[in-house]
Amino acid sequence: MDYIENCDNLCLIKEELATLYEISLLVSNNIDLENSLQKALKVLKTRLSLHKSVIYTLEDKTLEVFSSIDFNKLQENLAKYKIGEGATGLAAKNKEPVIVENVHTDLIFLNKSGNKDTNTVSYIAVPMLINDKVIGVLGVSLVKSTQIGLDDTVRILTIVSSIFAQAIHSYKIIESEREKLKDLKLYYKMEWDAKVHNFGDIVGESPKMQDVYKVIEKIASTNVTVLVRGETGTGKELIAAAIHKRSQRANEPFVKINCAAITETLLESELFGHEKGAFTDAKEMRKGRFELADKGTLFLDEIGDISLNLQVKLLRVLQEREFERVGGSKTIKVNVRLVAATNRNLEQMVEEGKFREDLYYRLNVIPINLPPLRARGDDIKLLVNFFLTTAIQNHKREVVITPQAMDALCAYPWPGNIRELQNTIERIVLMGTPEGITDDEMSLLLPALKRG
Repeated sequence: MDYIENCDNLCLIKEELATLYEISLLVSNNIDLENSLQKALKVLKTRLSLHKSVIYTLEDKTLEVFSSIDFNKLQENLAKYKIGEGATGLAAKNKEPVIVENVHTDLIFLNKSGNKDTNTVSYIAVPMLINDKVIGVLGVSLVKSTQIGLDDTVRILTIVSSIFAQAIHSYKIIESEREKLKDLKLYYKMEWDAKVHNFGDIVGESPKMQDVYKVIEKIASTNVTVLVRGETGTGKELIAAAIHKRSQRANEPFVKINCAAITETLLESELFGHEKGAFTDAKEMRKGRFELADKGTLFLDEIGDISLNLQVKLLRVLQEREFERVGGSKTIKVNVRLVAATNRNLEQMVEEGKFREDLYYRLNVIPINLPPLRARGDDIKLLVNFFLTTAIQNHKREVVITPQAMDALCAYPWPGNIRELQNTIERIVLMGTPEGITDDEMSLLLPALKRG
């Protein structure tokens, strides 16, 4: 008798080990985790005769079906439990397995899915834990043909639930990072895509702008580094976006950063990212703009404002296409096209030792010089009408630019260039009338337009 019992125990142990081995192999394939887990649940059914197995994950304080067998979609949608609700919710609340010996008489078995038959005898719910934190519950049904006992079932399910918990936890971390990156890439892609369609939003037909368009058309399809130069407000970002739009990287992100708007310490983190704990507020790893722009284009505005220390690190990225995150030692390689912009005299800065000569030559491969608005002739009228139409649509107001007002706008030197013009038209639409803006009204509404 003891011999037979020992043989039965040995067979059970072998079956359990085979079950755990097969499940581990399946779950290691987390490319399609939901499908892998479903196959793992089928192993529990075929090897140990554990039926109606369900993996619940905790989503907003509710246990919802992540993967199951013997459940249809309607039953999966119905099978939701609050913490502490039923046997499944109680396992999550107490962080301990819950055994329902008789599902037909024990009221703790709620069976919200309605997936119940006379063949089902018992139900076991085992919490899935990560660092003593519940992330879900594994629930299985024992039927009349199930040979394994309740205690043995709890023991093996505790091991299996740990395997499932680790797989789901890792999967969700990866998915979260992937979604963050996807959202950021989509954000930057939409941002430039909304701005530039052909040369639609770069309004201008003057000879100087035609020269700019020709350069863009020639170099956009290459990976050459571009330096856009011009006064503040001339539209350097639009030029960078237009280059990206026509490049082979058009379907990848267009990422931008204003180097003058961020302190040196934060700028390094913004460009290269940082590891968790790299500095006081670094509570988690964060990817920098170079990583976010991988395979796409990175636009560095106001490049003349970065410190000499950062210039060295930027030079390395341009030369080697690699860097380390702040506080990290792992070398990260990227494939990024760089478009830089500045309103400063970099040549003078090089002479004064404020800008590295080697970095200057790395950036100034293809220079594009944007003309100031005052040198673009009739482009001012085109831009006035363009901004006027946009502002009227946005504010749902009717305003007319009289010939006198247009003459005043064209005569003004626009030291703030296109940005100043756009803001001025915005004010005209908000403060003007359908009868038009006269010369005198312009003086009252727009003191900046000094005429003497």
